Amino acid sequence: MHPPLRLFLTGASSGLGEALARHYASSDAVLGLAARRAAPLETLARSLPGTCAAYPLDVADTAALTSAARDFLARFGAPDLVIANAGISVGTSGEVTADAAKLERVLQVNVVGLAATLAAFAPAMRAAGRGTLVGIASVAGFRGLPGAGAYSASKAAAITWLESLRIELSGSGVSVVTVCPGYIATPMTQANRYRMPFLLDADEAARRIARAIAAKRRVAVIPWQMALASLALRAMPGWLFERLSARAPRKSRDLPL
Repeated sequence: MHPPLRLFLTGASSGLGEALARHYASSDAVLGLAARRAAPLETLARSLPGTCAAYPLDVADTAALTSAARDFLARFGAPDLVIANAGISVGTSGEVTADAAKLERVLQVNVVGLAATLAAFAPAMRAAGRGTLVGIASVAGFRGLPGAGAYSASKAAAITWLESLRIELSGSGVSVVTVCPGYIATPMTQANRYRMPFLLDADEAARRIARAIAAKRRVAVIPWQMALASLALRAMPGWLFERLSARAPRKSRDLPL
């Protein structure tokens, strides 16, 4: 008989985060759910079976995140699974000085927030000699996508950070899993006005991600069709990638952060 799961998850109030919370929830599970929007977060926590602790916070606020981690550790002990899922996206242009502020915000959430989430629990999990730390990156981190420089840069940084963390925790009993999804039908992608190949609904994406986490895959690109496409993307010579991407549709620069 397996002991009850203890999970801490960020970005839990909607989209992929909500789907992951619903996937892992059970009558004997303990879930720590964090997100910026308090009302939907608390509604979700009340709707799930088991024990759910809601932590309304912005992962860019390291002090608030650290406080939430301390509370979870004090109440429930070291988690079995931590998923740093919180992320934001907006269109950017490298020719617009004002977009440097967007870059700063995207990096603060998608990289610093991810790193702080995992760091808040890593020592306790190392001491316990078990558990899995997961970072949700993106296939967008494999190449610099036009009009999405901030998002691509943040996900490339997340992938690299997670690789470093994996090596640092080698031999500790703590696994580090990097998940690189393609397109998922969430509020983040609803604003995209272009075709999104291999689009998954959030519930199906959550199931596939959970399987990759259970298998403790180092790097998981989801779905498998996007994994094949990403191999070609990464192997493509720079001149060819630039030529093919020059006329690609761009994400809106007017989305709220």
